[in-house]
Amino acid sequence: MKFVKSDDLKLGMRLAKPIYNRDGVMLYERNSKLTRQGIVSIQNFGLIGVYILEPAEPVPPMSPDDIEFERFQAMAIFTIREILDAVTKQQEAKGMYQFANQIIRRYGSLNHKISFVQNLRSNEDYVYKHSLNTAILCALISHRMDMEFKQQLDIVVAALLHDVGSLMIPAHIYRKRKNEITPEDEKKIRTYHYAAIQLIDNDYDLDPEIKRCVRGVINDLHDTGNDDATAHHSLNIDILKTAYAYDSMTAMNFEEEPTSEIEAVRTLLNPDNGYDQEVVAALIESINILQPGVCVELSNGDKGLVVAGNDSDVLAPVILSFRDNVLYNMADHYVAQQIQIRDIMKTMDNRYVIDNDLLISYHGKPVHMGEKLTHKNF
Repeated sequence: MKFVKSDDLKLGMRLAKPIYNRDGVMLYERNSKLTRQGIVSIQNFGLIGVYILEPAEPVPPMSPDDIEFERFQAMAIFTIREILDAVTKQQEAKGMYQFANQIIRRYGSLNHKISFVQNLRSNEDYVYKHSLNTAILCALISHRMDMEFKQQLDIVVAALLHDVGSLMIPAHIYRKRKNEITPEDEKKIRTYHYAAIQLIDNDYDLDPEIKRCVRGVINDLHDTGNDDATAHHSLNIDILKTAYAYDSMTAMNFEEEPTSEIEAVRTLLNPDNGYDQEVVAALIESINILQPGVCVELSNGDKGLVVAGNDSDVLAPVILSFRDNVLYNMADHYVAQQIQIRDIMKTMDNRYVIDNDLLISYHGKPVHMGEKLTHKNF
């Protein structure tokens, strides 16, 4: 599976994920071959791109939960857009609490893990999709930590609102890449996030705990200089910070490749990075990371398949090596000394990439399987 930008789509490519409209109606199923009309439709939807199956790749399995999760994301983005746009205009955010309730009903009471399937984001919809997914993660984590409904509601609403300052940043600054941001831009960005704190504080309908959580997270992430925000540390803030970090690291956007789920978890588990380890454990208990069927790259250059997970240590599953069919129990101390998981496999396509100009100049001399193709072969 690979990400292909809308402008680079070609006839015959197969979709790796379904495409839905705002009502949750499936427009294109997985494994559908792109037609000329389909490509035009995707571009008209405003999608920055889609996930495409590689030529020899089978359709990956999806559980009913996975399908419903993607469908809910596609539908909910329109609701959260209306809510956050109303907040930035200092209007009544109609339906915000009902929407938070809906998220909690779906994901704040599950007793099994879900596959946290990331969606594609552009500059125009990044904040909406990020806020939605952060709220879903907060619902999952808060349930694992046995929080009461009132506390769950507070943290989910805070997650919906925590990045509203980004919507207030002028487009000519917000659309810049990280390496284009100047010190003056950074100062202006902090100003808009501080304005978001004031906006939230002036909303008399919000619960004080929601305000404290939003203030604390905005100040921690954007260093607004609000001393009052740093004075109130809470478990809600830790949950929101962890959910924010995981979603931000694993999201697909134009600017950079996403961090894999395993690398994101390693970052969160590193005590030097300041994340509450009880909260991180609740996150890991809520989502699938290295479940059976995931393919990984190993430190010795081999690739393998996870055949058994490990609930006590998510980073230490049992892996079947593709090279020699040997089982590696990564929880075994001796095995872990010899070999480690480097990362999740990014592609199942092991074909060699051959330079087109070199191929054109080839005159017919035999080349043996595995032999490097160079001009010496001609």
